[in-house]
Amino acid sequence: MILFRYLTREVLLTMAAVTGILLLVIMGSRFIRYFGSAAEGDIPVTILGNLMLFHLPGFLELILPLAFFLGILLAYGQLYMNSEITVMVACGISPSRLLRVTLLPAAVVAVLVGLCSLWLTPAGALHNAVTLEEQRSRLDVSLLSPGRFQDFGGGRTAYIGSFSDDDTLMQDVFVHQQGRRGDNFVHNYVTRAQRGYQETSPQTGSRFLVLEEGERYGVTPGRQEAEHLAFERYTLRLGLSRDRRELDSLEYASTVELWHDDNPRAQAQWQWRAGLPLMVFVLALIAQPLSRVNPRQGRFAKLLPAVFLYVAYLSLLLAVVDAVGSGTWPIEAGVWPVHAVFLLVGLGLLWHSQRKGMR
Repeated sequence: MILFRYLTREVLLTMAAVTGILLLVIMGSRFIRYFGSAAEGDIPVTILGNLMLFHLPGFLELILPLAFFLGILLAYGQLYMNSEITVMVACGISPSRLLRVTLLPAAVVAVLVGLCSLWLTPAGALHNAVTLEEQRSRLDVSLLSPGRFQDFGGGRTAYIGSFSDDDTLMQDVFVHQQGRRGDNFVHNYVTRAQRGYQETSPQTGSRFLVLEEGERYGVTPGRQEAEHLAFERYTLRLGLSRDRRELDSLEYASTVELWHDDNPRAQAQWQWRAGLPLMVFVLALIAQPLSRVNPRQGRFAKLLPAVFLYVAYLSLLLAVVDAVGSGTWPIEAGVWPVHAVFLLVGLGLLWHSQRKGMR
């Protein structure tokens, strides 16, 4: 148990450090994209943290296998550099026992990856897609910035001259909206008002933009006529949120739904999700023999070939997933031959390492 705790701690601490660095890079890149959208007024700043939180499982399902792979390489490489594994072998620790010790934390990481890929990632992706669609499909005062034309989806553009001190009353409001009528022509409606505010119906929960002291023009390109309406008070109903059922992408489908769907793209998506936990064990088998280094070489001697091997594994896996989805590769075979090939590579490297001895 002392040896197990020591080796597991070394691997998991290294894996945690690698995971933190990769998460910082990837989440920082995604946060910059969302922050740019918030600066453009497409989404409110208040939902950025919520979006990043629900993106986290999607990042972890890809980062954890790589981080565990690098954790074994770096942790065991350091133990070889310090001749600690040499002492373990001299004390009777066989390579098979060391492999069992490695596979135990691999099982924990595989469970975490499985939770992310099979459940948390599609649920989080669906939540973020619904949230973004709601923001794009509605006009909300909280999204408006004074002095800028902003598109809110549905062919609508709004301009606000300024806000009151309490940010509840808008001054110099301009709204452009496109729509179709019974003649199937596209009509442009331009509404301007001296002031406006947003209110919500307590009975239905619908939101309305109330404009006061303004005019509304309706024109149709190609026609020599226009509509004109002067008003003291005009209420414009803001678009309702799109229903979640419109988001029918396989990325958002649950794993159970993909399992019962015979569509090649659905099966490809299901096999990709189910194969990620298996990938953790295959990488553990590959990493242990590759971590064996000569103290004169340094702990990073085999890091570059190991990374190339991982990239080849992931690239081939993605290529086969695309082939299954497009129907050019049989569904029955699926992605499993790729895992089998790299499993054989790992067993071959392990056999070669044991044959040479773990000196």
